[in-house]
Amino acid sequence: MDESFIKTPKQKEYLLKAAGLAAEFALTADQFDREGAFPFKHFDRLKEKGLLKLTIPQQYGGEGATLYEFLLVQEKIAQGDAATALSLGWHLGLLMHLNDTQKWKIDTYKKICKEIVSSNKLINSAATEPNSGSPARGGKPETIASKKDGKWVINGKKIFTSLAPALDYFIVPATIEETGEIGDFLIPRSQNGLAIEETWDTLGMRGTRSDDLILKDVKLPIEALVETKQKKEKPFAQGWLLHIPACYSGIAIAARNEAVEFSKTYQPTSLTHPIKDIPEVRRKVAEMDIKLMTARTHMYSIAEKWDSCPSGRAKLAYDLAIAKTIVTNMAVEVVDLAMRIVGGQSLFRSNALQRHYRDVRAGLHNPPSDDITMKIVADRAFQVD
Repeated sequence: MDESFIKTPKQKEYLLKAAGLAAEFALTADQFDREGAFPFKHFDRLKEKGLLKLTIPQQYGGEGATLYEFLLVQEKIAQGDAATALSLGWHLGLLMHLNDTQKWKIDTYKKICKEIVSSNKLINSAATEPNSGSPARGGKPETIASKKDGKWVINGKKIFTSLAPALDYFIVPATIEETGEIGDFLIPRSQNGLAIEETWDTLGMRGTRSDDLILKDVKLPIEALVETKQKKEKPFAQGWLLHIPACYSGIAIAARNEAVEFSKTYQPTSLTHPIKDIPEVRRKVAEMDIKLMTARTHMYSIAEKWDSCPSGRAKLAYDLAIAKTIVTNMAVEVVDLAMRIVGGQSLFRSNALQRHYRDVRAGLHNPPSDDITMKIVADRAFQVD
């Protein structure tokens, strides 16, 4: 695929760095997928290249990348290893979101940024629970925070905790027992009572190691409560979540490239030429490219709007949700077309397409799910409050 979305020298610099890493990660992605192991080796390289600080503001020692630049990096890394990209995206996206919203005390945010810049610490939110499901659906956490002897005491369980084996900090939503409010608590990995239960045994995105987080009488200082959340009555614009479709777009590009390269060289004995010259193969390749160009153009145009007009970001909530739905469904369709071109060989464990097929399905379940997007868009059309 051409790099038609590069517009500045800085974007090209980021993309070249990401491309080098993606090529490395592609060599070992299958190993981590087969083992269901977290790609520590990949993250060591991300740390060496300074990518853990990509979205930290420059005044705090980071790169200060825009959303558009973040997506370029995310999409490229995913072409090498999707699980690594999705894991990185949660860390980088969360840091961008915290800076955009500025809901944390500035000293707390600066402290976390300093630790990431100086020591390559990793942070992510652990919000999903067995009974309440994704927080995007409005379920109240069953994890409970109560005050005792001047400290917070946290008890509960979280699932889908991406980067669980590698995280240094967990942001944990919990229901405050005394008030019924929902609060976010910043919990260091070293805290007593915190444990990881290795439950992650999935078909796709195996390397994210999104294991369960167990919190049993975890005692925290009062300042560990970093944010008290209000119920969201309307869709809330979160540009950082575009890291999700960017990751799945990267998978689709990788699958497309696999199919194209296969078509250039594969020549069955029934033909006097490679299958690239078969009209139906060429039609499928064209269909993949049209789908990719359409979806990527939409995604990057929304990112450009987000970056260029901060005062208008609140109006982009619907556009962001639509972009996620368009791109993730496109990615599923492109991987399917790539496998149809390659045929039965795409099902062999030695073929990267079978991993892309399994990984790309996970995008349908990342937030916001298609049904939520359809609901909010239909509500807007019929002006349902």
